[in-house]
Amino acid sequence: MRMLVSVRDGAEALCAAGAGADFIDLKEPAAGALGGLAPARIRDIVAVLRARHPGTTISATIGDVPVDDGETILRRVDEVGGCGVDLVKVGVPGCGGPAARMLLRRLGAAAWPVVPVFLADDGIDGELFGAACARPFPALMLDTQGKSAGSLFDFVAMPELAALIRLARAAGKPVGLAGALREPDLPGLLALQPDFAGFRSAVCDGARTGTLAGEKVRALRKALCDGHAQAVAPAAGGRPAELQQAP
Repeated sequence: MRMLVSVRDGAEALCAAGAGADFIDLKEPAAGALGGLAPARIRDIVAVLRARHPGTTISATIGDVPVDDGETILRRVDEVGGCGVDLVKVGVPGCGGPAARMLLRRLGAAAWPVVPVFLADDGIDGELFGAACARPFPALMLDTQGKSAGSLFDFVAMPELAALIRLARAAGKPVGLAGALREPDLPGLLALQPDFAGFRSAVCDGARTGTLAGEKVRALRKALCDGHAQAVAPAAGGRPAELQQAP
């Protein structure tokens, strides 16, 4: 399982990458679940990361835009994609509906590599998620909109999360979990083994809008690695399982 850490500026980006984050995700946590940064700031952070950590995958959110405002969403996708990031993240209501289905169709035809982020606060429409699996997205994510009402595990039951992960894997899609995840959620993550897990709340001093702490990133990275190593430890005389899945 790889680790995604959300950052708001160049200093946090270097801190997270230096502490072991596999993916760096650019967002403004004070502006909402998927709060977007200005394109100029995104370009600046990308330049800093490419110079110091050239192999790190960089994603960026477009901001919290209403699902029925497709024109603004696509314009923001173009703006963010043009900043040099590897992936553009777009929030999609997980509960589905006509506007969400239309948005997925339009995002699937975008010129940039878009990762739909299914916001699970009101549940996940399995049919909508399955439709996304059939489209040319490089990865899929499950997340939450409200960060003060609990983690993703408080909104979606473990069996449902496991079924969605299996659905994505069957389609060859890497899948990530996020949504106010903290240390108590590690057993669930280790049981589900998504391809990657996203963090902000767990690696900040105080609230998710506070300052990112490198020591917390390192501690969480170690906990994930130690837990995964225990989960895949071979039985006596057996052979070890794969320790890492491609994102």
